[in-house]
Amino acid sequence: MMDTNTTAFTSHSTFILLGIPGLEAAYVWIAIPFCIMYIIAILGNFAILFIVKKEPSLHEPVYYFLCMLAVTDLVLSTTTLPKMLSIFWFNSREISFNACLTQMFFVHCFSDMESGIFVAMALDRYVAICHPLRHSTILTNSVVVKIGLVILLRGSILILPCPLLARQWPYCKSNIIAHTQCENIGVVRLACADTRVSSYYGLFVLSCRLGVDVSFITLSYIQILRAIFNLPTKHARIKTFGTCTSHICVISAFYIPTLFSSLSSRFGQNLPRYMYVFIADIYLLFPPMLNPVIYGVRTKQIRDRLLWLFTAKGTKAFSSGGGPQSELRGGLAGDMVLVPESLTGQSEKD
Repeated sequence: MMDTNTTAFTSHSTFILLGIPGLEAAYVWIAIPFCIMYIIAILGNFAILFIVKKEPSLHEPVYYFLCMLAVTDLVLSTTTLPKMLSIFWFNSREISFNACLTQMFFVHCFSDMESGIFVAMALDRYVAICHPLRHSTILTNSVVVKIGLVILLRGSILILPCPLLARQWPYCKSNIIAHTQCENIGVVRLACADTRVSSYYGLFVLSCRLGVDVSFITLSYIQILRAIFNLPTKHARIKTFGTCTSHICVISAFYIPTLFSSLSSRFGQNLPRYMYVFIADIYLLFPPMLNPVIYGVRTKQIRDRLLWLFTAKGTKAFSSGGGPQSELRGGLAGDMVLVPESLTGQSEKD
């Protein structure tokens, strides 16, 4: 590999992704849990997509949002992890300028889309708990499609200036990025120009995600908690609160590392570089692995169908399209939406 520590280059040259500085000796071992997390994320999210597609009773807004989240997690993890593993296992550090900007766009765009999906899911739970009788009339299929398009357009339009701005800067410094991915601020710092506009715009994007989205989610859950405490029975309160708690944990697992990674890249000069890079990698890998577990395995409808898939009856049911599958669908006819059922205090139907 050529020496690239001080190589001058233009916008059409090659970057070198350094990986995790200071932990080079442990790359092989670090790659193992990363690879396991990626496999779980791929299998879990594809399982959710498969089950929701195959089961007509799951064609509801809450599961549509779950499918949007699964697709977003698949793209987000696949955009970053294969390159990480190639660095850790094969020392393949080179990435072209255009590929670097493409990765930058996809990472930030789908992170913003995931934030938007969390907002949409918070809205769904707010309507389901605070206005359960109007849930089906408020969140119709057409409304869900429009919400999905807004999330997609917002993420694309909001993030597109980042690679466009990065592309216009002249680059004459070191082409080494001390990271496992092409992060916006990491690339911009290599430019030989006044790049404050890129830095300020990055902060604007962060404020939209952590300010607007988190504020809306917080407002929704304040109303949800008020509704929970007004439930008539203790069992209903505990059950609904437990469901919301797991959702809040998933949301926190996404936003807290995002906030830490974004702020430390700008203001954490005294923070060890390996810690910053490691946290930035975790926030791109841990939520895609955790989301299908929390939203899939803990949701009774999907959990039941997963159990059917891993049994002889389940395989027969999905392949034949009748028999036990029809019985399962009928048995869960009144248990399609998890949160409204918790609201009413009814027990799960077998």
